[in-house]
Amino acid sequence: MYSEIAANKRKTVFIMLFFVAVITGLAFLFSLYFGGNRSIFIGGLIGSIIYAIITYYSGSRLSLAVNGAKQIQKADNPRIYRIVENLAITDGLPMPKVYIMNDPAPNAFATGRNPNNSSVCVTSGLLDIMTDTELEGVLAHEMGHVKNYDIRVSMVAFALTTVISLIADIILHFSFFGGNNDDEGNNNPLFFVLALVAAILAPLVATLIQLAISRQREYLADATGALTTRYPEGLASALEKIGQTGSTLKRQNTSTAHLFFANPLNGKGLANLFSTHPPIAERVARLRGMGNRA
Repeated sequence: MYSEIAANKRKTVFIMLFFVAVITGLAFLFSLYFGGNRSIFIGGLIGSIIYAIITYYSGSRLSLAVNGAKQIQKADNPRIYRIVENLAITDGLPMPKVYIMNDPAPNAFATGRNPNNSSVCVTSGLLDIMTDTELEGVLAHEMGHVKNYDIRVSMVAFALTTVISLIADIILHFSFFGGNNDDEGNNNPLFFVLALVAAILAPLVATLIQLAISRQREYLADATGALTTRYPEGLASALEKIGQTGSTLKRQNTSTAHLFFANPLNGKGLANLFSTHPPIAERVARLRGMGNRA
């Protein structure tokens, strides 16, 4: 586990450096549109560094906001609050902030930059269909992400991939519709080709960053959660319910999909190939295997 925590810390640094490199490259491409204006390139470099730093400190709040999560106190929902509180004590972690999303699909996620600045969020649908034992299993999984520092990597990946796709869209817009036909950059066929390639590749790069988080972290969080509760069957049963009910959210956001307990997007076939979530059946089988060895 300690090796995984160290790996997650290194991965966070790598993703941030990779983001700065990608944004700087896109800024250079954009500068070609304006005849090689160096100030755009320098601005992209400085701006990407500043954004990466801001992301590190505010990315979790943004991920909660885009999903419409609302913070609660103990009096608002004693059931979930006490479960999180007990799990935090068991894991030796600070009490995270607790949020609820108003969505009928059963799902959950955790976010934050470290255990001292973490939040866990569940949907109203999860609270409606889960027994206390099953809910404890799901929340122990999310606390596993907090304990393993998965939340930091996931938070940074969310915030950085969002802006990569946005900048790619801006470049594509300029290449087709921007500027005057007399502008040097707009008449340059090389710029048009590069802009088109960048606009196509940038979302793929964003997806690869999310996939770099890897499905393995979900298996690890499952195992961590099962060890915390000492009852793998609770989490296995929760996963089976979610598999039967479906975990697709009404309010879908591809940039935060990798944060969730189960895949929140509506997609089959090729979409599942690029899912950051392992198959539910495989997760259940592994948990039941842990129970059999106990």
